[in-house]
Amino acid sequence: MSDKKVSLWFLFLVFVKIGCIAFGGFTALIAVVENEMIRKRGLLSTKDMLNGVSLAMLLPGPVAVNTVGYAGFRLRGGWGAFLSVTGVILPSFFLLIGLSHIYFTYGAIPVVSKLFAGFIPAVTAIIITTAWNMGKKAITNWSGFFLGLSAAVILLGVGGFYTTLMIIVGAGLAGLILYTGQKPDTAIVSQDRFLVVSGISKFRFYLGLGILAVFLILFFIPVSGLENNSLARIFVTFSGMSLMLFGGGFVFIPLIQEIVVDGLHWVSLPEFTSAIAMGQVTPGPILISAAFIGYKIKGLIGAALATFAIFFPSALLMITASQVLDRIKGSGTMQAALTGIRAALVGMVFAAAVVIGRGCEYHWATPVIFFAALAALMRFKVDIAYIIPCAGLIGVLLY
Repeated sequence: MSDKKVSLWFLFLVFVKIGCIAFGGFTALIAVVENEMIRKRGLLSTKDMLNGVSLAMLLPGPVAVNTVGYAGFRLRGGWGAFLSVTGVILPSFFLLIGLSHIYFTYGAIPVVSKLFAGFIPAVTAIIITTAWNMGKKAITNWSGFFLGLSAAVILLGVGGFYTTLMIIVGAGLAGLILYTGQKPDTAIVSQDRFLVVSGISKFRFYLGLGILAVFLILFFIPVSGLENNSLARIFVTFSGMSLMLFGGGFVFIPLIQEIVVDGLHWVSLPEFTSAIAMGQVTPGPILISAAFIGYKIKGLIGAALATFAIFFPSALLMITASQVLDRIKGSGTMQAALTGIRAALVGMVFAAAVVIGRGCEYHWATPVIFFAALAALMRFKVDIAYIIPCAGLIGVLLY
């Protein structure tokens, strides 16, 4: 690739492709982003990627989508972030709209169990490969290996959002103790020839914070006129939730249920359960289920508005918060903390592979698909875009 900056159109298309094949939750999406943006194209460094994941895990909203916004912002600024996030969720959005239409028209969801039975071992192999690739660059000594191993063991043994948060904080503190005063690892220095944005003006920084504050105020304080406008209510509700949902994945479900089922009565409990199930059918994050709720209330416009509101406020917060990271990451103290966090993240990705692998079918076809995918990825460098559909097809044939 030449040294000229990446075009917005190219960035959008790359993330549309990623959004089509990233089955398996946020770790799988991170895995595909790592494969497409780092290993294949060299647009970002592993350090940039892990910095983004580290920050996203401390903030509300879907970790992988926020990391995508961070990557797009690093490459092409605000428009890069917007188009990257739009591209990565667009395939799942259209798929969920189709499923929602079928659900409300015919009242049934197509059976896809065998297809997904094939996906799970392949996704496990993809995540293991990603953790291996990240670990080769982020873990360069025994202390880093111990941090990664400890993070994996703790996450597998305890689990939960607060455990994840404590692992990150603990790894950062360990990094301060172990790595302060050491020279930064040049193997994972950012590839600045592609990065065109390293910060934003104070005005835009505070403007971003102001916009986010307005979202939260409107969510908590009813405003006359908005209560009777269904579209405005959709936007205010989902944008407010976007800035309060910590933890990712299924941690979101009881929080959203309390608001849209028990509080606002927008959907029934069976409908909400169906929305979550449909979200699992798509390659996107579970929060894409918001499109189902918006679709029921106001059709396609409601679905689009709910999707925008649930994803983009947290992505804006991610970008705004990243400016603080950019301003202080040059300090030795921050470098030491991030070195510890990056090592722990590698272990957490390995742990995620174990958790996902536990969901595999107890069937002779499972190890066949897993080891075939692992060999294809690590030995023959086969594109993930071919791994996922082939695994699904094999699952349909063998399970």
